[in-house]
Amino acid sequence: MDVRIPIGVKGKEELAVTAEMTAARYGSGLVEVYATPAMVALMEKTCLTSVLPYLPAGFGTVGIKVDIAHTRATPVGMKVSCESTLIEIDRRRLVFDLVACDEQGEIGRGRHERFVIDTQKFMEKL
Repeated sequence: MDVRIPIGVKGKEELAVTAEMTAARYGSGLVEVYATPAMVALMEKTCLTSVLPYLPAGFGTVGIKVDIAHTRATPVGMKVSCESTLIEIDRRRLVFDLVACDEQGEIGRGRHERFVIDTQKFMEKL
């Protein structure tokens, strides 16, 4: 499959932090603030949804690498957003820059890599 996604494609997702998204609920910490694993999930979703319109039917992407810093806590009820920018394509490997913010400013940033897959073939190999 020839990947035809333009470099620079941007994505944006937003959500309100719920009790289910806290470090205490994820088991990644003891406090009731937005969990790092929840932020990573939002970052991955942002990247995925930004490139889906460019992929043929039956194709998707899977996350293969995450390198992020979670720099500030966000309380339950506050809105969080993530913006992604596709910065590199190497055959079927996609590299994104990411920034996550809450209503008070930046809470995290980093880089994420995804791989374009034929979903049916991927699942048949499992």
